[in-house]
Amino acid sequence: MALPTKLDHCVIHVSDWARSNAFYRDVMGAELVKREAGFAYRFGDKQLNVHGVGVRPAEVARLPVQPGNSDLCFEWQGPIEDAVAHLKRHSVAVEAGPMQRFGAKGTGTSVYFRDPDGSLMEFITYPD
Repeated sequence: MALPTKLDHCVIHVSDWARSNAFYRDVMGAELVKREAGFAYRFGDKQLNVHGVGVRPAEVARLPVQPGNSDLCFEWQGPIEDAVAHLKRHSVAVEAGPMQRFGAKGTGTSVYFRDPDGSLMEFITYPD
C-alpha cells in the first residue's frame, strides 16, 4: 500500500553563499529563496534547505551535513548532450558520463559533475 507521502526537501551545506547561490541558480536552475539566515534553493515544489555561514540548523541530525558530502540527481528535460553543453557554457567539468544509470523513472542517461564545495551532482535524462 502506498502511503500519502512525497519528497518535500533535503539539506545540503555550503561554505560560500555567493559562489553557491550563483551555481545553484545558473547551473542547476534553482529559485533562490531568502531566509532569515541564508537561502533555500527551490525547484518547483521541491526544495534544498541550505546550511551555511550564519545558519543554525536544528540539532536533530546525528551527523550534520557538511560541505561537499551530498550526492544529488536532477532530471534534465531534454537530450543529455544539451546538459553537457550547458555545463560547458558554465565552465563546469563533467566527471563521468554520459552513461546509463537507474533513477526514479527507471533507466536513463546521466552525467556527473561537482558543485563548488565538491558535492556530487548528476543530470539524468529518460527516453520519451
